[in-house]
Amino acid sequence: AVSINKNNLTHEFIGESKVLAVSILSRDTPLFFIGHFGFKSGRDINKFEGINYEINETQAPVLTDNTLAYLEARVTQQLDVGTHTIFIGELVGADVVKEGEPMTYAYYHQVKRGTTPKRAPDNGGCSLSSS
Repeated sequence: AVSINKNNLTHEFIGESKVLAVSILSRDTPLFFIGHFGFKSGRDINKFEGINYEINETQAPVLTDNTLAYLEARVTQQLDVGTHTIFIGELVGADVVKEGEPMTYAYYHQVKRGTTPKRAPDNGGCSLSSS
């Protein structure tokens, strides 16, 4: 399951296509890369221009730069939770791209000292659940 802010373009894409892909980033992912995807709107820029990615089972783009693993799912259920929608999906594809330590929310903030800009279009609008 993933939780996506309703204001994000990603929310529209998942809602319309009923598929999603999640890339598990490595701890050594540069802050500029995280900011490119997390704090800029796809309404204003093409987030995939100049970025390595592939199209697999769901046809949703899967990052290959800075990626340890990825998951692809077909949405089976949507839950409206106010500002966000929780998209629940059936896993249809996954792979380990390379070994390494994954980036976590805590590591991003505590070790990399990453911050979320107050006016970030995505405003941290995506979170993951392993349920």
